[in-house]
Amino acid sequence: MNTQENTNTVSPSAPAGADVDWEVRYNTGDTPWQKPHAHPALVDWLSRTPMHGKVLVPGCGAGEDVRAIAKGGVEVLAIDIAPSAIALAESFPRAGSERYLLGDFLAGDATAHGPFDSLFEHTCLCAIPPSRRADYVHAAAAALKPGGLLLAVIYSNPDNPDPAKPPFACPDSEIHPHFDPLFETLETRTSLPTFAEREDRETLRLYRKR
Repeated sequence: MNTQENTNTVSPSAPAGADVDWEVRYNTGDTPWQKPHAHPALVDWLSRTPMHGKVLVPGCGAGEDVRAIAKGGVEVLAIDIAPSAIALAESFPRAGSERYLLGDFLAGDATAHGPFDSLFEHTCLCAIPPSRRADYVHAAAAALKPGGLLLAVIYSNPDNPDPAKPPFACPDSEIHPHFDPLFETLETRTSLPTFAEREDRETLRLYRKR
């Protein structure tokens, strides 16, 4: 992979991880996004609103969120561009009917395994260059059924000392123009249950494919 991290020079046709060598980061343990359990906002959501059918999780990492969803008895496909992330996810005992795919979500590598009823977003959108956000939305829409749901925990305002590197801020003003043509917003929540140091920095949104 190319280790260049200049978000202004990433080709629109480059792989999702072309700006960061995610494999190196896994191999060196430079993975601050990895947590020992699923996102608290997802766990809270699932306790009240179970998912159904087939679910896609892009940028799955070690699969904490994947396993939380799979416990509900749904079929989950998780995709990540880093081989070490997939190997780590597969090293955990299965929680249900989850599968892991090594591939590039932005290139549509998950689409052939769909269509999906739902997609859960946590750390993928904020990890890709802002110039690829339209590609993310189009990949999500292509993978979902008509009327499919996209549940997202969006990192609106990360405390990032280097704004040229991920995680990238995802404020509403930059997200809405990409999502609005293909998705309608059904629900928005702030002040989420979350991890330490992320308080008041995330927004939960429920979208429906138009």
